[in-house]
Amino acid sequence: MPTDVVARPYASADRASGLATPDAVTAAFVRFAALDDGPVKERLQEELMRAWLPMAHRLAARFRDRGESHEDLRQVAALGLLKAIRRFDPARGPFEPFAIPTIRGEIRRHFRDRTWGVRVPRRIQELRNQVRAAYVELALTPGSPCPTVADVARHTGLCEDEVRDGMEALESYRALSLDAPNGDTGGEAEGPRLADALGEPDHAFDLVVDRESVKEAVRRLPSRERAILYLRFFEDWSQSRIADRMGISQMHVSRLLSRTCARIRQETLDPS
Repeated sequence: MPTDVVARPYASADRASGLATPDAVTAAFVRFAALDDGPVKERLQEELMRAWLPMAHRLAARFRDRGESHEDLRQVAALGLLKAIRRFDPARGPFEPFAIPTIRGEIRRHFRDRTWGVRVPRRIQELRNQVRAAYVELALTPGSPCPTVADVARHTGLCEDEVRDGMEALESYRALSLDAPNGDTGGEAEGPRLADALGEPDHAFDLVVDRESVKEAVRRLPSRERAILYLRFFEDWSQSRIADRMGISQMHVSRLLSRTCARIRQETLDPS
């Protein structure tokens, strides 16, 4: 059993909670696991949080001086404790050996996933802090197991758009590699990457101006020359195939194409 948490949480817990002894704590977890969701279970969850919160705060203190505020770390540790309480199975042994790695894992994930990898405006950073703090507070409040955007907005006094900006910031700490998976790969080792979703230069755009420039000159062509031009450059027919279609020789098709292209070039470059 881990021994680096100084003292059992119930040694400093609020005795009014009734969780001041190891047996009382064990009995509370057994009861918590057996209860259906509702006000009674929420009140018991709050008592368990108060009893074990000193331990979570001590674990958070181990990670100070790493660029995050102590209050932020305490909030992350509290969220880890809440997850541990909700997931704990008392039939598998004491709570402490389960809770400590759960809380530490939450804090380490915070440093891994929530450390800014790009420059973000200070206003967005402050929104992120407000939204995260409100979310943790509401999650610990009976009757609010999963706060919505509207709940957080009412709690903080922010508008819902600001709350959404803060929530987006919570997921935008680190830039992803273009080789990172793009969405669910369906369990496949090789799936679509972010780079696959990026656009590429469309060289057809370079032809837009040219096509518009020659449009009038093409309209003035005789119908046979216009048909030959269309079959050659838009349908990609060979000169021999065009010749068979028109009932003329391939050499005649070649001469007509050369003459037609020269005429179009001349009329386009010198419209007068």
